[in-house]
Amino acid sequence: MNFIRTTNQTSVPFVAGISFKTAPVEVREKIAISQHALACTGCQLKVQMGLTEVVVLSTCNRVEIYGVAPKSGMAESVLSSVSRGGVDVTPYIYAHENDDAARHLFSVVSGLDSMVLGETEIAGQVKGAYEKAHQAKLTGSVTNRLFQKALQTAKAIRSKTQIQRGATSVGSVALQLAEKIFGNSLADKTVMIVGAGKMGEACVRHLSKKGIKSVIVANRSIERAQKLADEFGARAVNFMDDGIAEMRNADIVISSTGCPETVLDRDDVAAVMQTRRNRPLVLIDIAVPRDIDPNVQELENVFLYDIDDLEQIVQENVRLRQQEIDACRAIVEQHTNELMAKLTGPVGKPVKSSRRAEQKIPILVMPRGVACAA
Repeated sequence: MNFIRTTNQTSVPFVAGISFKTAPVEVREKIAISQHALACTGCQLKVQMGLTEVVVLSTCNRVEIYGVAPKSGMAESVLSSVSRGGVDVTPYIYAHENDDAARHLFSVVSGLDSMVLGETEIAGQVKGAYEKAHQAKLTGSVTNRLFQKALQTAKAIRSKTQIQRGATSVGSVALQLAEKIFGNSLADKTVMIVGAGKMGEACVRHLSKKGIKSVIVANRSIERAQKLADEFGARAVNFMDDGIAEMRNADIVISSTGCPETVLDRDDVAAVMQTRRNRPLVLIDIAVPRDIDPNVQELENVFLYDIDDLEQIVQENVRLRQQEIDACRAIVEQHTNELMAKLTGPVGKPVKSSRRAEQKIPILVMPRGVACAA
């Protein structure tokens, strides 16, 4: 197997995906894959599409399939096959083959293609996706080398540049949004975090750093919520039993569960608002699929923001690290060339694929309403 163009080439490395750059959250959530289903989805794709190798990556901002196909031009159909609910995702797909696929992955794992430029969480997500595929025996000589080199690239960029200096996660950007809404001070606010997974943990960690004392961690598993709360001096509740009641005391709710369906509907929030005496409630939904019914924003004094609404905050952070991008791109190119040299041999030349440009879609940015501190 190599990346060389020949008359009888029977395998083509590729990536196909959709991301926050090409698709809004209402499309991304229709193709999102839960973490426990990554290997199963990979197995299905391998059989149904005739792939020899496959790795499935799914985060709040992207769903990508990396693999080796029997022929060129299959990438878009591979990704389309995992769409649910009859949604045609074809207009939102980007696809790369051969060295362009490697270059894309190296940029992704290094945080260069993230909503939050330079964020570090994506490296762990990529590593986790690769390990699940490797354990399920879905990888091979190409994807093993590809992902190992990708993680080396991320490490090199982290150590040789300052792109991650002050880099923030999606969770911390959500808190920056809350600070803007409440006048740059959350010290006297009560913040509820719904979901005690990695994203919820990141939110609680940032709240702790800011010295915010009134934090509630709500989770379906009280044990997980309690563990996280104990670590950061927060209070834990069982979301199913006490979540709605505790929300009556919150000023800000940040939701980041891995549930495939909404966990807060309009009636839930309406019941909460009846007890608040016109106190505004800010809901920030950073989950994909979304946790909160979009219709809650119809309620008076309820202000709902989803992950796409973080874009304005993100662009401010991008400008602060823009000068580091050229150095990062140089490292990506170097590592891409090194990988290609191993895969093509001394006489082969990598094939440049034609690819659909990843055009950034227009995003309606906050505010949907202006909340004031009560």
